[in-house]
Amino acid sequence: MEKTWDAEQDVAQAAVTESAAGSQSVGKATWRDFVNLAKPGIIFSNLITTFGGFWIASKWDINWLTLVIAMVGAALVMGAGCVLNNYLDRDMDIKMERTRKRALPTGKVHPKTVLAYGITLGVVGTAILATANMLTALLGLLGFFVYVWVYTAWLKRTSVWSTTIGAISGAMPAVIGYAAVTERLDMGALLLFLIMFLWQPPHFWALGIRRVEDYRAAGYPLLPVVRGIYQTKVSMMRYVIPLVPVSMLLYLYDYVGVFYLISSAVLGLIWVVMCMAGFRAKDDEQWAKKVFLFSINYLTLLFLIMVIDTVGQ
Repeated sequence: MEKTWDAEQDVAQAAVTESAAGSQSVGKATWRDFVNLAKPGIIFSNLITTFGGFWIASKWDINWLTLVIAMVGAALVMGAGCVLNNYLDRDMDIKMERTRKRALPTGKVHPKTVLAYGITLGVVGTAILATANMLTALLGLLGFFVYVWVYTAWLKRTSVWSTTIGAISGAMPAVIGYAAVTERLDMGALLLFLIMFLWQPPHFWALGIRRVEDYRAAGYPLLPVVRGIYQTKVSMMRYVIPLVPVSMLLYLYDYVGVFYLISSAVLGLIWVVMCMAGFRAKDDEQWAKKVFLFSINYLTLLFLIMVIDTVGQ
């Protein structure tokens, strides 16, 4: 990177100070600010996949204590990643309408406090995951490292590949849940990883199309900003199409039943058709909003049905 770390810190702190000075009612930080720094919406959606991975690995023979350990540990590690994401992105968040009112850009919370908060969550979360097994803890650390250092600190500011590489970290929660039960990585873990890996880029690019001017103003080299909306739509197809057969492979390997098989095919094909409709859309922003919202519902329904239709022992 062209700037040194110290220089980036100075620029970020100056931007935060300027933002705080320009606000007439910054106020003191509350517990809600600290909760929001951890991005609870992201944690919740990822915990759905952690739960799903745990459940299909358990095959209805549930160790409830291990489930709680996996869920709590994963939530804390994910929260740590989100907190440090806020810490590293504080200079960029000031430039975006969607993020400029967060606790760090407004100056409600000091960067050093956020840094300590994120590190603490990460250490505690990793320790909790280690009580399940070391593989689970290592998977948590891998996801944390990719999200914080590879994605946030490096690629997010420099490359259109940030979304694709960052999808590695987003795929970890499901594998963490699975490995908490099996203590190994096998075909089930691989399929869960691939489902989540393929789901993320089109999901995030839909948001990127909706907020393309916001990302352009902040200077993020997101695919819609660098390559344009049409090329982004083409790239989305490269992920949603293979997602359909990959999601169905859980049935082939006897993890789920026929109900899941049919449901995953139907949900996947609906998403494919919606993405294809983007090439004829007159209003890209409205189309992207519909695709983004469906992608969230797709993931929730897919994992809910996965849990319901898990094949028992």
